[in-house]
Amino acid sequence: MKHLTRYIILLFSLWVSSVSAQYYDDVQCEDTCSHIHGIDLSHYQGNVFWETIGEHTNMAYVYLKATEGGDRIDATFERNIEMARLHGLKVGSYHFYRPKTEQKKQLENFRSQCIPAEQDLLPMIDIETTGGLSTDEFCDSLFAFLELVEEAYQQKPLLYTFRNFYNRHLLGKLDDYKLMIAMYTQEEPVLADERDITMWQYTGKGRIVGINGFVDKSRFMGDHILREIRFRH
Repeated sequence: MKHLTRYIILLFSLWVSSVSAQYYDDVQCEDTCSHIHGIDLSHYQGNVFWETIGEHTNMAYVYLKATEGGDRIDATFERNIEMARLHGLKVGSYHFYRPKTEQKKQLENFRSQCIPAEQDLLPMIDIETTGGLSTDEFCDSLFAFLELVEEAYQQKPLLYTFRNFYNRHLLGKLDDYKLMIAMYTQEEPVLADERDITMWQYTGKGRIVGINGFVDKSRFMGDHILREIRFRH
């Protein structure tokens, strides 16, 4: 009987530890700080309950995947941008850049979805792959595209990339651009050239009421504020 009692106590202790761990996992950055937070979404999040997000979230903005490469359009973009604006979030659109795809074709694809009148925030370019090109070839491709984007929207886009990717391929080459840097650790990201970071995507496994599964969450760094990335109409 004594052994059974000890076993029950052990099981109860393990259950309490599990519940406590789950609780602390659910207490995320936006619950404990005063920074401005947001999310980014694509078809991977499936059907989003925007009514719930609008009423029960600390998120101030959302970046929505619009396009990828020369011909891919995110299946959820049209509904998401309409519903996000309807429920009070500031909205921006992003394009996943494919270095080997012709730049003008990618711009045309992005412009077909990223309509200036529907944007609250700067267009964002998602830069995650060299496509097998050398760093020099990749940078030539990327900067040709960024020039087209700036000309089309009359403002420099926000650039998204991972810290290690930046340090390896883009170090010292993006001084004129605002950056959202992805790094999924508790410590704030610092780039090898120590240049300023506007926004930090701090998790790829965030949870939010109204979205099933994981979601990417980001926040502004330091004294940076939402106004800095407003779309200029």
